[in-house]
Amino acid sequence: MVTETTAKMDSLGSNQEKGRPNIIFIMSDDHAYQAISAYDDRLIQTPNIDRIANNGMLFSNACVTNSICAPSRATILTGKHSHLNGKTDNHFPFDTTMVTFPQLLKANGYQTAMFGKLHFGNNPKGFDQFKILPGQGAYYNPTFITKNEGTIEVEGYVTDLITDFTLDWLENERKEEEPFFLMYLHKAPHREWLPAERHLEEFSKKTFPEPATLFDDYSGRGSAAKEAEMNLLTHMNWSGDSKLYPEVMDQLGIPDASGWDKGAFQREVGRMSPAQRANWDKVYGPMNDSFVKSYHSMNEVDKMKWRYQRYMQDYLGTIAAVDENVGRVLDYLEENGLMENTIIVYTSDQGFYLGEHGWFDKRFVYDESFKTPLMISWQGKIKPASKSDEMVQNLDFAQTFLEAANIEAPSDMQGESLMPLLTGQSDKWDRDAVYYHYYEYPSIHMVKRHYAIVTKEYKLIHFYYDVDEWELYDRKNDPKEMKNVYEDPAYASIKKTLHGQLKALRIKYGDSSQISQELLERYLKEVGNTQGSFVRSFKKVGNE
Repeated sequence: MVTETTAKMDSLGSNQEKGRPNIIFIMSDDHAYQAISAYDDRLIQTPNIDRIANNGMLFSNACVTNSICAPSRATILTGKHSHLNGKTDNHFPFDTTMVTFPQLLKANGYQTAMFGKLHFGNNPKGFDQFKILPGQGAYYNPTFITKNEGTIEVEGYVTDLITDFTLDWLENERKEEEPFFLMYLHKAPHREWLPAERHLEEFSKKTFPEPATLFDDYSGRGSAAKEAEMNLLTHMNWSGDSKLYPEVMDQLGIPDASGWDKGAFQREVGRMSPAQRANWDKVYGPMNDSFVKSYHSMNEVDKMKWRYQRYMQDYLGTIAAVDENVGRVLDYLEENGLMENTIIVYTSDQGFYLGEHGWFDKRFVYDESFKTPLMISWQGKIKPASKSDEMVQNLDFAQTFLEAANIEAPSDMQGESLMPLLTGQSDKWDRDAVYYHYYEYPSIHMVKRHYAIVTKEYKLIHFYYDVDEWELYDRKNDPKEMKNVYEDPAYASIKKTLHGQLKALRIKYGDSSQISQELLERYLKEVGNTQGSFVRSFKKVGNE
């Protein structure tokens, strides 16, 4: 096994070898590509995040292997699919025997630091310094687990604080003689979406364009889309998410259907100082009063539209702070001569639904959650304002960074280095399809277990366990993925080809129906089959 000691490469030479780039990995949580103006400027302007794309390469087909927070992060750190790194869902633990790429960077002379949200574990491997949020963390006055100070509570707004820690490390702890690897990881815009005080009034007054599929009836798809519990009107919390005060819910007779709706509000807003809460109430008090006056005259369409606007106001409000703070870091790098040999990445742990198909959250292999924003700059190496539509994944980061640092990647990593794409050698990139597998079911949001193959043109999905259903989408002619063409005779030859490619990918990545069955049985034994609103009978995993 590779360890931090044995990972040192004899051929590397001095740990201070000139030319090895610094690497700054910026990742937000649940940041939809639709909410970055470099991709789409209809919802929000993100001028600072866009600076990374303008100075480097923007990827339009970047995606994840498993669209859920902790598993995505485990894949990034290990360069391995979920069934190999142990983190198949948010329940099962990460396999701590896994070697992570930060360990290899540290063992080969990189100074390493992590600030922000890791989501799993309290002692990240391979880091000289860290200050991380426990679990999901909090927006206001958060708690941090630190390497040197124990557990601390810090007053302020989480996005600002994570940036403060990052800038302090760059200024006071960074060793100029060593290359560094820095993970700068934001909590925002993860649910329950509490904007900073400075953005409350501005975003609460905005009105946002509705997605074309807001009132989707799922008639063109199978049972998975119909049975998922992610609808803005029927499944989003009224208090925790839409910010109705618990007493307003009681006044209007709105039940706490989830059992944790009011608690989520009290947990998050309850962390505020008296001054913070007063500023919150100045904005959200009148909003609640207005809703009380309108509620009984609103039909279901009115309520859906109201909930969509409330969602966007808070979600996008949290992103405004992310963009401002990314700008703070970029400004520091420019002012201190650190742009010249620094790789800067901006991404998210997955995509997110912003009302498309009537949904919030992620999990599905449908594009809004499967695709993730990705932009990478490297002055002098990556052509400014360049774009790529190649199928790249979060699986690829580990090998990319190791190659950039001139460190040999372990042979069991499963990604592909992005260096050919970044350095204008796209003829050396030969991937034409990616593999996806989602496991957390039955559970919150009730998105069925499924695996898939995705190419630039098509997407073949198998939903399994309590169903055995296949879906096929033409990504070019049906970009909103509204019509399953699996049984369409016109796609018979394409379907046959994709089935063969999917089988080959599952072999390549070491996945199988047997592994799926074992993971399912383990999950049902430990978690049970009564999560969410449905009770499922046990069924065998279907074949490819």
